[in-house]
Amino acid sequence: MNHIFLNNLSKLIIVFIFPLILFSCKKEISEPMAVMAYYVPSDNYVLEEIPFDKLSHIIFSFTEVIDNQMKFKREGSDQKLKDLVAYKKQYPDLKVMIACGGWGGCAGFSDMVTDPELRRGFVQSTIDFIQKYDLDGTDMDWEYPGMKGAGNKFRASDTENFTALMKELREAMDATGKNLVLTFASAGWERYYDHVETLEVMKYANYMNIMTYDMVGGGTPFTAHHTNLGWIKKEDIESTPAYKLAVERKRDYKPRSTKSIVDFCMQLGVKPEQIVIGGAFYGRGWKGVAPENNGLYRLNKGVWKGWAKYGNIHEKYENKGGFIRYWDAKAEAPYLYNATDSIFISYDDPESLTLKTQYAKEAGLGGIMFWQLTSDTRDYILLDAIYQETKK
Repeated sequence: MNHIFLNNLSKLIIVFIFPLILFSCKKEISEPMAVMAYYVPSDNYVLEEIPFDKLSHIIFSFTEVIDNQMKFKREGSDQKLKDLVAYKKQYPDLKVMIACGGWGGCAGFSDMVTDPELRRGFVQSTIDFIQKYDLDGTDMDWEYPGMKGAGNKFRASDTENFTALMKELREAMDATGKNLVLTFASAGWERYYDHVETLEVMKYANYMNIMTYDMVGGGTPFTAHHTNLGWIKKEDIESTPAYKLAVERKRDYKPRSTKSIVDFCMQLGVKPEQIVIGGAFYGRGWKGVAPENNGLYRLNKGVWKGWAKYGNIHEKYENKGGFIRYWDAKAEAPYLYNATDSIFISYDDPESLTLKTQYAKEAGLGGIMFWQLTSDTRDYILLDAIYQETKK
């Protein structure tokens, strides 16, 4: 009698407890980390040599808002996108997306979103575009709502109208019945978020791609890291010419970093799994830089080449031609300095991108993206550094 009772009790435990254990295990299984490449076609990088298996998303760049519609501006982009999409047959897990806007390509956004009818027309043109090319989603790269960018109109109402645009895009994308991806590019500095209803927008976006690069630019009168991971604070640079100049100009200079802007966005309430951080497959350089501290946080005499593809940096400058690579442990970032020519270059390399990827994993972020794929070396050593870290 007791034997039969215990047998039945064991069966009941298995029937009721095992599904709970299985459910608990399933909850711990998270989405794979996104690895997103912004992609500008280049004749020097043939499609068949791109390691698509190391990417989750590839974002073709760019379309623009032209006549209040999503359209290509560059001749030949139509066929190049079709050629890219063809690789989905070979890589069925790869998501191919289209970006709209970009630096210097945002002139049409503000007028379009201001008029509800024009906005609806743009949303429909985006859906038509996605369906025409069999795409998996779109990235809104508006630089910037409510703020000056490069040649863009802007107005205060951009803030609420950007939310409306993202809401209407989400609704229209969902209405297709497909699991389409909606992302947007956000800035790596805090003032941007004063002009965006961040949490409202995040109701409709799958990911926010934070551009954690260009955190200083060619017009910055001193050298600094433009894409650093590590959290630099005022006290770390108070003794430098860079900080002293900022004080003289009555600027409340706050050093920027990937970790600090991610923390800021999380404090706003953004879910970490919706945050994607950025890597720079290019460097920014300045000339006329004094040799103290190997050129870091020194005054400069202007931009040197604006920006340079990592492929060129690796081939010509990384511990070559008088340049020496240095590592800033606080910033978790490399830089190059040429004492003879007084040139300073800030950039990402395999070591810094490995650390960014590791950080994204440990912080439970949605992933890492980068600008842009065809600025890597021909054997894609930057992408490989990211990929190898995702597999650990």
